Amino acid sequence: MTRGPQQFGVFIAPFHSDRQHPSLQLRQDIELIAHLDRLGYDEAWIGEHHSGAFEIIASPEVFIAAAAEHTSRIRFGTGVSSLPYHHPLLLADRIIQLDHQTQGRMMLGVGPGQLPADAFMMGIDPRDQRRMMHEALDAIVPLMRGEVVSAKTDWFVLDEARCQLLPYDPRRGIDVAVASTFSPTGSVAAGRHGAGLLSVAASTAQGFATLAANWAIYEKAAIEHGHVPDRADWRVVVPMHIAETREQADAEAAHGILDLARYMGGLGGRGMPPWASSAQAAIDQWRGDGFHVLGVATIGTPDDIIATIDRLVDESGGFGTLLFLTHTAATPEATRRSYELFARHVMPYYSGANVNRQASLAWAGSNSTRFIGAMQEAIGNAITEYHQPDATQEPSDADA
Repeated sequence: MTRGPQQFGVFIAPFHSDRQHPSLQLRQDIELIAHLDRLGYDEAWIGEHHSGAFEIIASPEVFIAAAAEHTSRIRFGTGVSSLPYHHPLLLADRIIQLDHQTQGRMMLGVGPGQLPADAFMMGIDPRDQRRMMHEALDAIVPLMRGEVVSAKTDWFVLDEARCQLLPYDPRRGIDVAVASTFSPTGSVAAGRHGAGLLSVAASTAQGFATLAANWAIYEKAAIEHGHVPDRADWRVVVPMHIAETREQADAEAAHGILDLARYMGGLGGRGMPPWASSAQAAIDQWRGDGFHVLGVATIGTPDDIIATIDRLVDESGGFGTLLFLTHTAATPEATRRSYELFARHVMPYYSGANVNRQASLAWAGSNSTRFIGAMQEAIGNAITEYHQPDATQEPSDADA
């Protein structure tokens, strides 16, 4: 068994072209999660965004409620709930309700909010968002434990507030994860509350370089607040698309990669980036220097993604769950095939699912001389016994 993540899932922002029907795109996301559930993936995290045209899920809770009815085992997380946009009691209530509807498969991922346009539309100063996230989390964590909370800030009030329901399994509660990019904000918040760490920009140059530093910050904060840091609770997000060959992976990713490039350029007010002169040029950029916040993608074979994961493990020191940033560079059919190839070839590499099979083959091979010799001897004895007359048989008249 090799070292590395033991759980796998997806982080669905989502990224959908504004040139296709949104209703069909949302159904496509639900169908993908059902497919992943059948393949044995562990988690699906669903984003919250309110502007930008591509990331069209405004309520991860509404989406999760629908997707959960098409699955039986995969766990769901908000990826992430932007805490400054929500009253803490209402968000805690919704998450606990979903935990019951999914029979204990709910997780809460939180962050300050990624898109500045979202905050501006609600009159929220982006410079206040990190402070607001801390204030909300201070209330939400005890509320979901069943505690009574009173608090007053410049944007919400809680007066002996309590949730009507406890989580589906009150002993285990609901897992919480805090988004972390480059700054120490997420690591400090996660450590302070004993929550998991969700590194959403791990494949960007800056995010990759700060993995170990952010873990150290998280570890220090957790210990200072009486929590035991556990790398099994650390989730790392990367984009990928894999096929049987690199050439095939490139051909499949060319389907919609220019739409993604247009989105990246549009957010910055630049239009189509200069490096997106062709689909192949955009693929080379994504594989090389990366797509800004989307990071560097692994577009290739199962062996290529194993190499990427190993680099992440080496740089970070180890983490529990790998999440794939979903995208629509490839067609839905090619995307589902990509996840299937990963499940078939990469998951068992890290889980050690085939360790005993390989040991069995090696044992049979190392003892083949002894085994085959015994088998040949048994066959020879059977042939000899067949041709020898039975000494106990009475002689016939013809023998006299």
